Amino acid sequence: MNPEYLRGWLALLRVQGLGPVLGTRLLSGFPESESAAQTALAAGSAAWRRLGLPSAVCTALAAPDWGAVDTDLKWLSEPGRTLITRFDPRYPPQLLETDTAPLALFVCGDPDLLRMPQIAIVGARHATPQGIDNARDFSAELATRGLVVTSGLALGVDGAAHRGALDADGGTIAVCGNGLDRVYPSRHRELAHRIAERGLLLSELPPGSPPRAENFPRRNRIISGLSLGVLVVEAARESGSLITARLAGEQGRSVFAIPGSIHNPLARGCHTLIREGARLVETVDDVLEEIAPQLSRMLAQRRASAVPESEPEDSVEPRHNEDKKDKEEPQDSPRGRLLAALGDDPASFDALAARSGLESAELQAALFELELAGEVAAIGSSFMRRGRK
Repeated sequence: MNPEYLRGWLALLRVQGLGPVLGTRLLSGFPESESAAQTALAAGSAAWRRLGLPSAVCTALAAPDWGAVDTDLKWLSEPGRTLITRFDPRYPPQLLETDTAPLALFVCGDPDLLRMPQIAIVGARHATPQGIDNARDFSAELATRGLVVTSGLALGVDGAAHRGALDADGGTIAVCGNGLDRVYPSRHRELAHRIAERGLLLSELPPGSPPRAENFPRRNRIISGLSLGVLVVEAARESGSLITARLAGEQGRSVFAIPGSIHNPLARGCHTLIREGARLVETVDDVLEEIAPQLSRMLAQRRASAVPESEPEDSVEPRHNEDKKDKEEPQDSPRGRLLAALGDDPASFDALAARSGLESAELQAALFELELAGEVAAIGSSFMRRGRK
């Protein structure tokens, strides 16, 4: 991004009182481009008032905190760090569809994960050993099936979910309620570094923002907004995880809950969600079955944007004739290369990456599509083709 345009965005994000709603109203008055923030800042108070911005916000817009902007630029100058604005093609479209989508995202790590299909796993900070095991196991299996696991880096279930995805060599995104120049909670410092190296840390808050209590409900609506669905592992009746689940429902996302013992107080929140219509989950397949229609649409949209309009899109519907499948898959497409790499014996994700030459994100997406199409079966952490003789 042009350095002056970047300074404009950073200045806009520092304006007190200009949240996602008013920020969207402000930007709506100017062309959608990477220069929109700079243009909006230069428009002047008369233009801001015409857009219905409060006087306090207009006053703040007239006096940007350029010192803080310089601090943000210094943080962004390090490798792996970037600012993704809502007009950037890397901005996750599923989040942009929500009513309170952030104007921009500070990220550290692999931004390509933002466009991958995601499942959020959230739950109690003081989870039981069984809850920790469930979070880790579900996360590992979902990551193996090609989904990115998104959570909030909190103690308990969140941390176990991130670790499960990483241990399965999958993708994970940690959405933080503070600036990315610090780690909260501090006990997750090592985990945060692992995520920055192999996944993605994300925050809508600029560097230096402390982990205030009011930041976490804001963080939760990003977690749910990024995801196709939210899986609640353990939660008390009064729990921040239930806020995330409620936000997911309001955003049109699927809500899942793992039941537990009636004697476990951390199962009561999950039982409440199930009574209110959340899907009761016993296996990863329960999650995959529920999100299959949304995932098919998402993957079809991605393929449509990646190939010329004249090329027919590959169907993700199950096919029953293997010879027909082989003919319909172009050999140089990700799915064709993956099918060629799959043999009669189960193969690990790493082995398939080496055989096919596909990048991790491409391979994860192709595996998921072929699983939905009934052409590939997951066996533990390995994969093999179905119906081969």
